[in-house]
Amino acid sequence: MIATLSPAHIAYLGTQRLGRLATIRPDGTPQNNPVGFRYNEALGTIDIAGHNLGASQKFRNLAKHEHVAFVVDDIASTDPWEVRCLEIRGTAQALREVETFAAGASPELIRITPERVLAFGI
Repeated sequence: MIATLSPAHIAYLGTQRLGRLATIRPDGTPQNNPVGFRYNEALGTIDIAGHNLGASQKFRNLAKHEHVAFVVDDIASTDPWEVRCLEIRGTAQALREVETFAAGASPELIRITPERVLAFGI
């Protein structure tokens, strides 16, 4: 089932530059990496690009396990304490030979289709 991000979720993503992508390694253990991203409004997906992305372990992990979790969070205030968090669970595609949104990025993209969205403070 595809989940839709709310306008507040999309607005929050637009204020952030870095998220963390959790993938599953071939041996079944998790791997978590900081990544640059953008919300793809036309498709309702999260797109991840980067330098030499196609050679990365996270990209290769998707060949065996398509399930991922992607988290963006920050501390909006320390007084009072206010944390914001958006977790997107779903499936991801490892795409090659595509144009990306990131200047200087390699021609690969990880595209996450949200299946479950969890949020607080947003």
